[in-house]
Amino acid sequence: MGHLPSLTAALSLAFLCWSGLVTSITLNLDDDNSIKNAAKTIARDLMTFYNGDEPGGVPGNLPAPYYWWECGAMFGTLLDYFYYTGDDQYNNAVTDGLLFQVGPDNDYMPPNQTKTEGNDDQGFWALAVMSAAEQNFPNPPDNKPQWLALAQAVFNLQAGRWDTQYCGGGLRWQIFSFNTGYDYKNTISNGVFFNLAARLAMYTGNQTYADWADKAWNWTVATGMMGPDYHFYDGAHTTLNCTDVNKQQWTYNAGVYLLGAANMYNLTKGSDIWRDRVTNILNATEFFYSKESPNVMVEVACEPYNTCDTDNWSFKAYLSRWMAASTKMAPFIFDQVMVKIKASAAAAALQCSGGSSGTLCGMKWTDGSKYDGTTGVGQQMSALEVVQSNLIQKVSGPVTGKTGGTSKGDPSAGSGGTTNPLVPHDSIQRKDRLGAGFLTALVLVTGFGGAWWMIA
Repeated sequence: MGHLPSLTAALSLAFLCWSGLVTSITLNLDDDNSIKNAAKTIARDLMTFYNGDEPGGVPGNLPAPYYWWECGAMFGTLLDYFYYTGDDQYNNAVTDGLLFQVGPDNDYMPPNQTKTEGNDDQGFWALAVMSAAEQNFPNPPDNKPQWLALAQAVFNLQAGRWDTQYCGGGLRWQIFSFNTGYDYKNTISNGVFFNLAARLAMYTGNQTYADWADKAWNWTVATGMMGPDYHFYDGAHTTLNCTDVNKQQWTYNAGVYLLGAANMYNLTKGSDIWRDRVTNILNATEFFYSKESPNVMVEVACEPYNTCDTDNWSFKAYLSRWMAASTKMAPFIFDQVMVKIKASAAAAALQCSGGSSGTLCGMKWTDGSKYDGTTGVGQQMSALEVVQSNLIQKVSGPVTGKTGGTSKGDPSAGSGGTTNPLVPHDSIQRKDRLGAGFLTALVLVTGFGGAWWMIA
């Protein structure tokens, strides 16, 4: 689990020789300050796309063409930036955005989004505040909703949407029946739910969360949305009882299940079943790495064909983020993960040579310093996550309620609001508003005796 200096040096030399040029972002993977400086440059360029902290801007919103969910995902990246580097210059913008978008019921169902909001959209905001709790990010003022309680609110709402009428369970992609995609159960919505449940189980010691994580995993396997080779597919339609699994593969599906499984491995004190699952998921991610540029990540479904859309450009950020985070929960995968993180980071830095700043990042990391001409939030997030993940050994592991976590929770959060944006709040009866909040409030186990080991 030590440094890999020979690999780092070889990678840097190989990429520089291959490109014939020096990247606009200097990155020495053997030097923590170099990594932090590179991350600082990428983060600076990332924030040029965000105007929510400017006069007239809306905190927690990115301008078109970006959708609401990606701002929540971006805040997750900036939380990681502070976690890895200690640079707090964006903390106020992150806090303001995370709190501005909670909605009237503190569950990430803001009125300006709910009519088009999907379970995966809501879930990415929940994962951001879950990270804030795990990283002991500065807590909101006492009169504001707290990070852990916000994550619990989203979990409770989504557990209440678990749909057994079709496909034997699972979350639909869309929350409301009038939205296109309501008849689709996608892997990322269910993967985010699994990930959130597993991490809440670790943080709180509440068995209900662990039970839901098991249920979500088993459902993913039973429907074939994860194949026997541990490849995760896109989703399937309720109209065919999920028998028409779309075999398209995206990086973030593998990543979201990897971190959930790593948390379950730690939670179960290193059980063989979860160790095998972690190992097999990680091995299957080889699908997303180039053969010509070994260990360099590729968004296989769209990148080689120049068909990636605004959302797709950000997906590599999440696989990088969750691979690195998984090493804290399942340390036995550290070396295997870091070989890929280091190679991809070196390649990503070479792509950060475009735009007016001369340091905006492209997405085709396998092209070396031949800038691919694309710019955007997703490209910046992906480069930032894979670069700063090289500092994973230098930060402490995620805290829990028993190991120093200070975020306040509320097991019944999320039980106070309507799930239908078309129904006036006044018409919602109390009996209709309780629902899923009691899924965790009624079964609160004091704990599993903490994490299996003290997380490093």
